[in-house]
Amino acid sequence: MTIEIIGTDAGDARITWHPAKKARFVLAVSHGAGGGIEARDLKALAEVLPAHGVTVARVEQPWRVAGKKVAPAPKTLDVGWHGIFPALAAPGLPVISGGRSAGARVACRTAVELGAHAVLALSFPLHPPGRPEKSRADELLGARVPTLVVQGGNDPFGKPEEFPDGDYEIVEVPHGDHGFAVPKRAPLGPDEAVAIVTDAVVRWTGSLG
Repeated sequence: MTIEIIGTDAGDARITWHPAKKARFVLAVSHGAGGGIEARDLKALAEVLPAHGVTVARVEQPWRVAGKKVAPAPKTLDVGWHGIFPALAAPGLPVISGGRSAGARVACRTAVELGAHAVLALSFPLHPPGRPEKSRADELLGARVPTLVVQGGNDPFGKPEEFPDGDYEIVEVPHGDHGFAVPKRAPLGPDEAVAIVTDAVVRWTGSLG
């Protein structure tokens, strides 16, 4: 594991690298608006994916590195991702652009312009809680590269059945909320929920050309 500081027009970002010995891809995953790269799913991907030929880069957006508690506007998030992307592409491998929640939106919005090979959208916030009319489906559908969505079955930002038809794959974490946490009464535990995420990503990355 190595840490790299990257200067962007939105401030310094930080990449924590988890290299694979024989890497086929770089999977870059950023955090959401309310959390960091210590999220359980992001840590699990960093632990599991390198053994399957995928280098994982956990990316802290400039606002988090600066110690701010509130994420900036989407345009500023995109500026930061544009500045980070050359470092992600530096190993010379196809880059899977990804993230959870707000980070997933950034990955979708910038995929075509940055030349991302694919997009991983963890807990894509399809709409604000209780506001299904405020759909962000156009961002997801605009990625226009192979896309995997992993969504909690009880995510208040959009349950799997609320997602529109489109050219992407969606995997459900049963009973999971926006952070893939499951209630104690659920038939699966927290480790099983995270395993659904990592298993899905391992399978999906293995299928990418």
